[in-house]
Amino acid sequence: MNIKSLARSIDQPLFLNKLQKKMPFFLISAAAGYGIYDTCKFSGNKDKKTRKNYALKNFIIISTTAASSLIGANGLKIRGKKIFPSLIEKLDYSQIVKTQSDAVEKYFSNTNISDLKLKKILQKAKCFPLSPNEVDIVLKKLPQNREKSELLNIILPEPENLKAGDIFSEIGRLSLLGAIPVVGGILGGITADAATKSMSKNSTANKIKEGFYQYFANIFLCNVGACAALFTAEGLQKAGIIKPLSAVKKMAVILTGITATGIIGGSWIANKLSQKLIDPLFGKSRKNSHRKVYEERKPELADIALHADDIATAGVLSGFKWIEPALPLMYFVSGYRAGIGYRNNCKDTKYKKPIHNEEHQ
Repeated sequence: MNIKSLARSIDQPLFLNKLQKKMPFFLISAAAGYGIYDTCKFSGNKDKKTRKNYALKNFIIISTTAASSLIGANGLKIRGKKIFPSLIEKLDYSQIVKTQSDAVEKYFSNTNISDLKLKKILQKAKCFPLSPNEVDIVLKKLPQNREKSELLNIILPEPENLKAGDIFSEIGRLSLLGAIPVVGGILGGITADAATKSMSKNSTANKIKEGFYQYFANIFLCNVGACAALFTAEGLQKAGIIKPLSAVKKMAVILTGITATGIIGGSWIANKLSQKLIDPLFGKSRKNSHRKVYEERKPELADIALHADDIATAGVLSGFKWIEPALPLMYFVSGYRAGIGYRNNCKDTKYKKPIHNEEHQ
């Protein structure tokens, strides 16, 4: 088995359908698990009221962020009326099975297969995803002809060859998919402050600023960089300077653009926007006019880990479909950090930790 067989295996429509069905469970379980862990870790020797308020804040922020992530991915319907469209294409199991069954039967009617093992694998492909080893057998043993190409386009499709022009719509969709949990996290954080009577201008400002940081540094500008890198690569291809890119090479180009604009420049831009646009709204324009860019929020190892969602984005833009169902889980982390108003570099040491309890207001 090689990498190509593995990639084709996890991009099968039936595998994607299975992953899409399980993702809400994964997201809710991970969010609930972290909430319980964080609440227990915080409790320690704190009094009962403080523990109760901390747990309530965590519950509200995590619930609203998780709900926002799922709504963004799956859409929202109330009494059969669509309120918000799905931003991730939903695959219908019965339709996939019908399409793949028809494709396999058509292949059988047009070819003569004597290999019983291969025939059994193709029969399985009607209703179930194939294992990487089975995919490897199909790719190697089916004779090279038009019938094979038609069959594989249905049951084992290759990554889509998205052009730079198509990327604009994808960038918009993915940016919106990331924005929804961030907005949900901010609203959840403000609601949590109100519910525990701990709201202040500072805590609200921090939530909005962290939302800016997460969205611009970890989502939007990374998407812009991906688009710019792909446009550049296509221009070089048309000029004959480089050869057409495979899906893997295209992903590497996109990751280069993400690194240049998001990881390197995104944090600086996000902090600068916070100082210039958000601080004045909360009466900080004069007091903080000469602050350094990273005085409140600097990049850290956890932020680098958050760029796993950018790797996923690069995969989606490169045509790999299996990564897309995992995006709501990855964007949830950004929304949660916005909800707690995370600041990691304030001069006052009490702001070194997530700001969502009374002692940190």
